[in-house]
Amino acid sequence: MWRKVLVPVWVAQRFSAATNIIAVSVALATAALFLILPLKAIAQKSASANLTADLPTGAMQAKATTACLECHEARIILQQRLSKAAWTKEVDKMIKWGAVVGPADRDPLIDYLSTNFSPDKPPYEPQRTLGGKTAK
Repeated sequence: MWRKVLVPVWVAQRFSAATNIIAVSVALATAALFLILPLKAIAQKSASANLTADLPTGAMQAKATTACLECHEARIILQQRLSKAAWTKEVDKMIKWGAVVGPADRDPLIDYLSTNFSPDKPPYEPQRTLGGKTAK
């Protein structure tokens, strides 16, 4: 049924060498990618070094920084305009997803967010930049 195909030894050796070269190239490219991605993340974080500067001062600014900015940039919060009920739902959802907010901090955090980022506040105006320089 099936015939054995005789392949010259030098063809098999070249094929084997070519696949080794491809495997090594893929491994090097993957390693380079894993080295570059963390550097990019560090550069992005250093560009917005003072994350709390954008959050309004208040008793819960530090808690919002540790609980919310652990996963989000400040502008995610700054652009929100939610009612107290909506902030309550968001905070409870984030707590279920792993935000570190103790029971004693839950209500004050909701008050902080609903006071500073309520629907009656003016819309968020992000600072515009051009190539890392502030636009005028």
